[in-house]
Amino acid sequence: MKKSVLTRYRVMAYVTGVLLVLLCLGMIAKYLLHLDGASGFTEVVAIAHGWLYVVYLVFAFDLGSKARWPIGKQIWVLLAGTVPTAAFFVERRISRELDGQVAERAPAVAKVQ
Repeated sequence: MKKSVLTRYRVMAYVTGVLLVLLCLGMIAKYLLHLDGASGFTEVVAIAHGWLYVVYLVFAFDLGSKARWPIGKQIWVLLAGTVPTAAFFVERRISRELDGQVAERAPAVAKVQ
């Protein structure tokens, strides 16, 4: 497996996790604190999280299929983007697990004679 597959997953896990935390904070500001401007902020963050979660699903599924995970583990990783802060913990665990399997392809060095 290439390192880029894991890197894409890691980036999207962080992006999805941050947006979900921001969405939760926006919902608290909108519904509990009744702050002005929270409605617009929440709408923008919700749309961004929704679309980027789809990208996260694609990258996480790609990683899981290349790592040959069982279906239960695959679903666990896919759902991590729906629970606030879960994406951070799952990403860390998956990254540690797959670090040994990821092979960085080094370019071939040409010798000059």
